[in-house]
Amino acid sequence: MRRTALACAILMIASGCRAQDSSVPDGFVSVRDVIPTIVLDMRYYGEHNFIGRRIEGYNAPVAYLTREAAEALSRVQDELLPLGLSLKIYDAFRPQRAVNDFIGWAENPEDTAVKAEFYPDVAKDQLFEEGYISARSGHSRGSTVDLTIVPVPAPEEPAWSIENQQSCTRAANERYADSSLDMGTGYDCFDTLSWTEDARIGAAQRAHRLLLKTLMEKHGFRNYPREWWHFTLADEPYPDTYFDFPIE
Repeated sequence: MRRTALACAILMIASGCRAQDSSVPDGFVSVRDVIPTIVLDMRYYGEHNFIGRRIEGYNAPVAYLTREAAEALSRVQDELLPLGLSLKIYDAFRPQRAVNDFIGWAENPEDTAVKAEFYPDVAKDQLFEEGYISARSGHSRGSTVDLTIVPVPAPEEPAWSIENQQSCTRAANERYADSSLDMGTGYDCFDTLSWTEDARIGAAQRAHRLLLKTLMEKHGFRNYPREWWHFTLADEPYPDTYFDFPIE
C-alpha cells in the first residue's frame, strides 16, 4: 500500500481521512480470485437486506478480504467441495461509509420497509441497544466474513420482492428460499434465534451450523456467537485499522 493510503486508513476514524477511492489497498484481494468456486450473494449491493436498498460504498457485487483471510477461507472450501458443498458469501469487507449508512438508517424511525423479514420482533429504536447496529464493524478491518454453506450446484433462488416478505425466523419452507442449507433462520435475522447455539433450532439445523463453525474454526476463524453466519480470522493482519475504500 502506498504510504499516503496506509496513513489515511489508520487515521480514518479519528480524523475523517479516507483511503483513496480509486484503488484497493495492498494486502486485500478479491475472494473470487483466490477461490474461483465460491458462490457470492452480495446482499448489500442489492435490495435484499435489512435496509431494503443498495448500501453506500457497494458499487459492485464483489467480495474483498485480506489475503490471509481469503487463503484461510480457501482451505475451508477445499474441505467442502468433496462433499458436494460450497461456501456462499453474503458480505466480506465492508467500507466504513457503509457502516455510517447503517447508522443513519437506524436513526430514522420512519424507515421500516423490511422490518417484516429482518427484524419482525425487535423495535427499530432498540437496534443499537441490542447490538445489531454499531459505530464500527469488524468487517471494515477486512478479515471478517458473513457466509453459509450451499449444495453444489447451488439451487436457483427466486426473485426477492419487498412486497412479499416473510419473517426470517419462520421455517425454511416458509421464509425466503435462500440456497443455503437450513441454518434455522435467514441471513441478517435480528433475532436471538440466530445465536449460533440457540437451543430452539432442530437437529438438522444444529448440524449445519456446527459443520460451518467447526470448519471455520479449524482454519483459523472465530464465530460471533450471536450470528451463526459471522466469522473473523483470529490472527487478522489489521486488528486496529478500519478501511473505507469503496467496493468497485
